[in-house]
Amino acid sequence: MSIHDSPARPDPATLYAALCARDPAFEGRVLVGVVSTGIFCRLTCPARKPRPENCRWFASADEAARAGFRPCKRCQPLGGVPDDATIAQLRRAIEAEPSRPWSEADLIRLGHDPSTIRRAFRRQFGMTFLQMARQARLKAGAARVAQGDKVIEAQLEAGFDSASGFRAAFARLFGYPPAAMRADEGGLVADWIDTPLGGMMAVGDDKALHLLEFPDRKALKAQLGRVSAASGQRIGLGRSAATRRTAAQLGEFFAGERASFDLPIHPHGTQFQRRVWAALRDIPAGETRSYAQIAQAIGQPRAIRAVARANACNGIAIVIPCHRVIGADGSLTGYAGGLWRKERLIAVENAYRTPANSGLGA
Repeated sequence: MSIHDSPARPDPATLYAALCARDPAFEGRVLVGVVSTGIFCRLTCPARKPRPENCRWFASADEAARAGFRPCKRCQPLGGVPDDATIAQLRRAIEAEPSRPWSEADLIRLGHDPSTIRRAFRRQFGMTFLQMARQARLKAGAARVAQGDKVIEAQLEAGFDSASGFRAAFARLFGYPPAAMRADEGGLVADWIDTPLGGMMAVGDDKALHLLEFPDRKALKAQLGRVSAASGQRIGLGRSAATRRTAAQLGEFFAGERASFDLPIHPHGTQFQRRVWAALRDIPAGETRSYAQIAQAIGQPRAIRAVARANACNGIAIVIPCHRVIGADGSLTGYAGGLWRKERLIAVENAYRTPANSGLGA
C-alpha cells in the first residue's frame, strides 16, 4: 500500500517540512522519491531539497523501487534500522559511563555501523548517539560546577582532555563559560531535567520558572541572554524550588498522570507575546488550535503572522504548550524543538483526551 493510500498517512505539507528541516521523525517510516532525478531518499538526506511538486512519498524502499526510483548514494535509504533493544543498550552504556568520550570507532568495535546508529538516534531522539554522549559529559561537568568544584575538576569529570575544548563546548550549550555560572544565593539557576524527549534546561529561582527549553535548540543561548538581561541577574548552575517542582510535574505529565501544569511561571516577552502564550495555556491537553484560532482568541483575528512569531518565541516549552498549535490544514507545521518532539507530545496528550474534547482543532 502506498503512503498516499494509507488511511493514517502524514500530511504532505508536514512531510515536506520534515524533508526541508531534515527532521528524523519519519525515519524508517517514510521515504521521498524525487521526480526530477529519479532518486528516492530518506527525509534526513543532506542533498539539495526538491520542489514540493516533484516529491512522491513512499512507505518503503520496495515501494519506491517499484515506482521506478533508484536509491540515493548519499543517504543510502536501503540501510537497516537498529531495533529498540540495540538503542536501549547504547543508551544504558552512556548512562553507565557518562564521562566517556565515545567515538565512531567504539561503535565499530561493538559491531555497529556508525551511520545506521546515527540515523536511528536522530529518528528517536533528534540527536546522534555521539551528540547524546557529549551532552551527558557536559551534564556531568555542569553538576560539578554547580557543586562549587573547580573548573579543572569539572572538565576532568566531563571527560575533556582540553580545558579550552571544555569551556567552548560548555559555552555553546549554556551560553556562558563554566566559571561564569557560579550560582548566587537565591538567584536564577539553570537545572538539567531528563525527559523521554531528551534533556531540558530549566531556569528558575525560588519563586517562578523563567525558561524551559531543549538544549539542542539553536536559540537557547539567545534565550538565556534575554532572561538574564530582563531579570537583571546572572544565571548560575544549580537547583531551585521552581526547577525541582518543574521536574516533578514533567515526570507526572509524561507518565500520564498530569494533563496540565500549575507552576508559577515568569515568561519574558512583549505584552502581545504574553497574551498569545496565555491563550496557548488555555488549550486543553488533547486538543489543538490553528494560528488563526489563537489570533481570534486574543481578539486580533488579522494578527495570524504575529501569533506564529510569538509561538516560535515561546521560551517555556511544554508548560506553555506551543506544540498544540498546528496548521489550518491540520499539518503539524514547524516546532523549534523538532517536529519529531511535537508529534510525540501530541501523542502523549492523546491519553488526556476526553469525550468532551475528542475533536482536534475544536
